[in-house]
Amino acid sequence: MPEYLKTMELSPRIKFLLTNGLKGIAWLVILLGGFFLFEYFVISRNPELWLDRFYANPNVIYLIYIGSEFFFGIIPPELFMIWAFNKADVIHYILNIGFFAVVSYALGYVNFLIGKFLYNRVSFRYYRKKIFKDTWPQLRKYGLFLIIVAAITPLPWSAVCLLVGSADYPNRKFLLYALARILRFIVYGYIVYQSHQF
Repeated sequence: MPEYLKTMELSPRIKFLLTNGLKGIAWLVILLGGFFLFEYFVISRNPELWLDRFYANPNVIYLIYIGSEFFFGIIPPELFMIWAFNKADVIHYILNIGFFAVVSYALGYVNFLIGKFLYNRVSFRYYRKKIFKDTWPQLRKYGLFLIIVAAITPLPWSAVCLLVGSADYPNRKFLLYALARILRFIVYGYIVYQSHQF
């Protein structure tokens, strides 16, 4: 091995990105595997029930998605991508992925603005230390880099946006770095689409 490769070390930021990126891929594989098992053992045994209650009500699904993205990403977006794939044709799937991406980006910004509003509130400082005690040190250590990592990995996107806003980060920089969230939906949407072709 060349000497320069032996001495080359990854920066902590790159290690952080790679570690969380691999976690994101592993999480996607687990979700897809769980969905396929659920589809095989549950949905396929009573398809009419699931189609009537779940797939036939897109407005309810969209509202659940919006609520989830606003409240710290309670439900992984990949589950909605799987629903979108099974709901309609390729064009509608792409439109749904676009909708999910724009909503996630926009609600991330809304949470960022809420964080900005809370910046000077003493009561929020207490909650920030208690509720986000694991994420807050990462925010302080990695700064805006954390926005990119949260945008493309399973870190709680809306919570990170709220924290970044509460740290009084500049709007323009946030909006620029947060565009990585759109990239996540493109890549994950493609993976979900390809995994359902077999």
